[in-house]
Amino acid sequence: MNKKEIWMRIPVFILLGVILYVWGFFILIFSLVQLVVLLIEGKKEKEFSHISSMFSNQIYTFFKYITFLSDERPFPFSKMKK
Repeated sequence: MNKKEIWMRIPVFILLGVILYVWGFFILIFSLVQLVVLLIEGKKEKEFSHISSMFSNQIYTFFKYITFLSDERPFPFSKMKK
């Protein structure tokens, strides 16, 4: 691993920290809506589940990159995993 890649992790950490914080707020809202829909209709809303799954995958990719377990850059520096 070269020094440029190591230094690149600092702006990635800052930018993605902000992005994941905002996404986390929306996931909280989606989770609450999902709970209400589940209580009222008795079934899950697939779109909310899909969005939550994408968010979980991005958090996993982010932490693997920041902790040097992977050199794969997370979104928006690479393609988003679904």
